[in-house]
Amino acid sequence: MNRNPSNSFSHRSPSNSLPLLTAITGFVNYKTAQGLSQRSVDSYKRILDQWAEYGGNRKIAQITDSEINKYLVYMRTEYVPRRFSGNTRALSPKSLRNIWITLCSFFTWAHTEFRFENPMKSVPVPRFQKVDVEPFTQEEIERMLKVCTYSREADTFMRRKFAMRRPTANRDQAIILTLLDSGIRASEFSSLRVGDFDAKRGKLEIRHGVEGGAKGGKDGLCIWARRPAMPFGATWRNEKMEQIPMHRCSRSVEDVRSIPAHYAT
Repeated sequence: MNRNPSNSFSHRSPSNSLPLLTAITGFVNYKTAQGLSQRSVDSYKRILDQWAEYGGNRKIAQITDSEINKYLVYMRTEYVPRRFSGNTRALSPKSLRNIWITLCSFFTWAHTEFRFENPMKSVPVPRFQKVDVEPFTQEEIERMLKVCTYSREADTFMRRKFAMRRPTANRDQAIILTLLDSGIRASEFSSLRVGDFDAKRGKLEIRHGVEGGAKGGKDGLCIWARRPAMPFGATWRNEKMEQIPMHRCSRSVEDVRSIPAHYAT
């Protein structure tokens, strides 16, 4: 009895006749069965669907390394990204590397399943230079926290200018301080629950898998090097979670850096 569904899939569809879109479906199902996060699976599918849209629903055994190289050149030089922000700047070297990684993973799976030559062996890795993360200065942190407290000053006519206190000031300051103090990812922070925070020990538990939001499905503990900032503990103890739903936060430390300077003046 064949206990491996992927093997039975390969027997039903010989590699020389398997359409690309059918193979992509099998690959996505395989990654889902591995227990990857939905975000990772969606990323694989999006990149592969985009590639199939460019080259058509070819037979996967007929795809060559030169065709893949041509596609990567197209993505680097001609492709116009479709972003929610409307920004059409060229893909970053890291994005091109992610495309290469996805294609490598797909063809490694296809090679194992259908026993044909892996064309990615002859496709060079796109180069990219890692950028050192510049830490925030004390002044920048103070400006970010100030932004959380008051709204932007109203530009009025024939009356005094004013700024209103934001009702979510404590929550937003707690978000920024937690991200800065702990270094956790936005997805991990978004999945935190009240019980994950131990105020006495300064300990924050990052749960694994889809529920916890940890990258790679790994869990862990985050322990502050200093006493946790008061807004974090005060917010979680004194506010009702229904009124300040922490899971709605999607802003990472990198996102916070993009706050316009005039909002903090």
